[in-house]
Amino acid sequence: MSSNNSQQENLSSGAGRVGLAFAGPIGGGVLASVLVGGLGTAVTDQSAIAILFAGLGLVSWFIGLRWYGLAGMGLRGKRPLYSSIGFATLGWVAFLLLRFFFVRILGFGPPDSGRSFVFLLLFEAFAVQLWVFGLLFRALADWRGPMTAAIGSGIIFGAVAYLLFQESFSGSLVSFLQFVMWGVFLGIVRLRTGSILGSVVIQALQSFTAWTVMVPEAPPLNSQLQTLYITVSVAYLILIWRLWPKVKEDYRI
Repeated sequence: MSSNNSQQENLSSGAGRVGLAFAGPIGGGVLASVLVGGLGTAVTDQSAIAILFAGLGLVSWFIGLRWYGLAGMGLRGKRPLYSSIGFATLGWVAFLLLRFFFVRILGFGPPDSGRSFVFLLLFEAFAVQLWVFGLLFRALADWRGPMTAAIGSGIIFGAVAYLLFQESFSGSLVSFLQFVMWGVFLGIVRLRTGSILGSVVIQALQSFTAWTVMVPEAPPLNSQLQTLYITVSVAYLILIWRLWPKVKEDYRI
């Protein structure tokens, strides 16, 4: 009887942590935006998004370090850093090659250097991944297991990317699914490597090379991006299938 009570308490505690891990950083981001007066700014404003993501990242940092420490948050280097970079590079290369191909075919236009790599690295990549694949991933893993953590945090990442990332040009369902596939792929990389550091670097490089160096002068039409998003989603699905954990040793929380 005491064992059942203890199990129920653990589940309840885990659910509470997941709730705080999800809502706490969002509240921090909104509070930071309110304090500097950026909450009412359009989401296309880079500075407003940076403030939101900075608040989100800072709250994730302090809560995560208190609960799990550096290693538990995926903030460790050495072998996990190199393997994380290696796995994440597969997705970057697949996306970049397909992006080059479709630029040649559809002719989106000359590149625009309006977005900086520093913004992509510190805010869209590090701050968001610190929250989703650091803090929220660990809370979900402790509550419902590692696979739930990888998939659940990946879906949250995809939704945030679809709504707020500056590489989100299309408002279609196909676009949303492509971002979710990207998120789940990064969630599996986090699960297999135990690190977010490599994925942070690769995400920033992917966004910079594919959507900053090669970004069109005007947002492309939805119809122009559908085939690209579908093909990239298939590539991510293949990579997810290849990296899917098969034995206990594949799990690195």
